[in-house]
Amino acid sequence: MEEIFPIVDEQGTVIGSATRKECHSGSKLLHPVIHLHIINNTIDALYLQKRSTKKDIQPGKWDTAVGGHIDYGEDTITALRREIKEELGLTEEDLPDLIYNKSYIFESSIERELVHRYYTYVNPDIIKFVIDKNEIDEGRFWQFDEIRKNLGKGVFTPNFESEFNDMSAFLEHIQKTHKKS
Repeated sequence: MEEIFPIVDEQGTVIGSATRKECHSGSKLLHPVIHLHIINNTIDALYLQKRSTKKDIQPGKWDTAVGGHIDYGEDTITALRREIKEELGLTEEDLPDLIYNKSYIFESSIERELVHRYYTYVNPDIIKFVIDKNEIDEGRFWQFDEIRKNLGKGVFTPNFESEFNDMSAFLEHIQKTHKKS
């Protein structure tokens, strides 16, 4: 059975529904997704996932730690928690502090998404990721400078690059703030 996604307006109000295939056919149907950036609380680094080579969009490229579609009838937080469990094997107890950052529209030739961006901090000595090999080929922490050196080289998804450029000053600020507390 094919997945059904909500179709939303630019404010996120549901105005209809469509299949995954319809949303990914270049139709420009705006559908909501979630992204979670996981920040290592001991070094300036983000946990990234390498998308499975079996994925229909951006296979084999590095992307946000967690990313996924919101199903029709599902709220943003429920989708976020579901994706965290599916992709990384983590629960709400593992990541209690999911902090909303912002929403924005990302558009490619294939799709148009309303992205709800979150972040959280982890201590990698305590949290153990159990990645879903159907979704993700591998995952690891990338230092901010390492990410910057690889931008524009086809290593990352275009969405991640755009998002990282948009939030890199924000990431540095929250890292400094977090380390002080």
